[in-house]
Parts: sequence; structure tokens; C-alpha cells
Amino acid sequence: MKSLLAALSFVALAAAAAVAGPVRPVVVEVYTAQGCNTCQASNAMAAKLAQKPGVLVLSLPVTYWDMFGWKDTLANEDNTRRQKAYAAALRRGGVYTPQMIIDGVRDVPATRADAVGYALEMALMARDEGAPAEAGPAMVRREGPLVAVAATRVRNSGSNTWSVGVNLSKMPEGLRVAVDRAPERRRLDATVWLFRVKTNATVRITGGESAGQTVAYKNVVTGIQNLGNWHGDAHAFAVPSPAGKVAPYDAVAVVVQQGGFGRVVGSSLQPITY
Repeated sequence: MKSLLAALSFVALAAAAAVAGPVRPVVVEVYTAQGCNTCQASNAMAAKLAQKPGVLVLSLPVTYWDMFGWKDTLANEDNTRRQKAYAAALRRGGVYTPQMIIDGVRDVPATRADAVGYALEMALMARDEGAPAEAGPAMVRREGPLVAVAATRVRNSGSNTWSVGVNLSKMPEGLRVAVDRAPERRRLDATVWLFRVKTNATVRITGGESAGQTVAYKNVVTGIQNLGNWHGDAHAFAVPSPAGKVAPYDAVAVVVQQGGFGRVVGSSLQPITY
């Protein structure tokens, strides 16, 4: 009887995993600027988060601080437009730095290690358990500059949390991005985003209110491309090699996002160029 119960439990767990789809990294987008003197600690926090298993950190330096005495050497308008689109989608009054956006649905001031730790723990829980991002009382512990939060899930109201696989492969004339079929048949409206990424960068700031600081970045986004819509069926996107000069990069991230700037349902980072 015990062996039968164990077998049935294994089958049930396997079925649940099949419905939820593959495990993907939780996406943490970090919006900072070199001219913002409160941002540099957030860059250090982001670098630490990037070392955590199951977390994909994307650093997106923005341009609107350039008017204050120092032109950000890594910022680009693609990043600024993306942050402004999030402000509209999340119904915020405007943009700010430093900001982290967790899995497309929760924005957190990146100066608050406790809030970042809590939001990340909730996102990991929702991804891993197929549960809504709700929690009961949390226990907090400090790990250096980060705060880790252990929370208990108190309700599962039939969440539709699931993920899809994303695969990247190099072709002679570009890149192939394959998105798997959604685990449940339904009509979806998602956007597939491609990010060209420089995995490591170090900048010495010599002007503005951050003058004298040296900043180390992880996974700096140097360019963003909208590959098109994904509606739930397995689909492959052919991405031609860039026609002109692009900022240096050594990896590519792909993020599948509901509604363009909503919940992340697929993500991948690969050390590949095209």
C-alpha cells in the first residue's frame, strides 16, 4: 500500500509539473543611472542577486539623469522607454531610480533590501509552486547587504501561474529563438523581447554627484528588440544579425511577457552573439 501511495504521489507531482511548465529564472530588471548617487549600492545588490540560482538580473541604465553633470556611459534610450512603459502599465505617476521590477509585475525601490528580498521570495514561490504571489507572516534574516525572507503560502486560489521554455540557437545569418507551447491551451497575447547583454562592466565616474565612484555591473542591457507576438503555440523567431553597428555585447536574454509589460512567462540568458 505504501509503495502504491508513493507511486501515486509521484504521478501527481509529475502531472502538476507538466501543467506548470519548465522552471525558468525569475527576471529582475534594475533601473539605475551613474548620475544617481543612491544607485551604486543598488548595482552592488543586483550583482549579488545575479549569483543566486534561478534569478536572471538585467541592468538597464537610463538616460534622464544625463542632464545633471555626467552622461551615463552605459545608458540608452531603449532602457528609458522600457521603464516609462512599465510606469504606465503599473499605473505609477512617473519613473525613478534606483528601481527593480520583479517578473514584470512588482516594482520595488532598489534602496530597500528588505522589500527586494520579500518581492523576490514571493516571485520564486509563485514560480515554483504555481501559487499566487501572496504570503502569510514572514521570517526575515539578513545575508550581508541583502535581506532574505522566508514566507509561508496561505492560500492557493487556483492560480494560472505557469512558464514556457525558451531556447536560443545560432544560425549562419542570425539567431533562432524558439518558444514552447503554453502548458494549457488558451489564446494568449504576449510579447517576445530580446536583450543584447554585456555580462560584466566596470565604470569609473568622474563627474556629477557620483564623482569618484567605481561601479561594477552585471548583465548590462545594451540593446532591446521586440521580436513579435506569441499566442500560446510553439513558435520559432528568426532574428537576423544586426545590420549596423551595435553596442558591445556577449550574451542574449529573451523574455516572454504577457501583454508586453506584464507577467513574465518565459526567460533565458545564453552566452551567444549573432
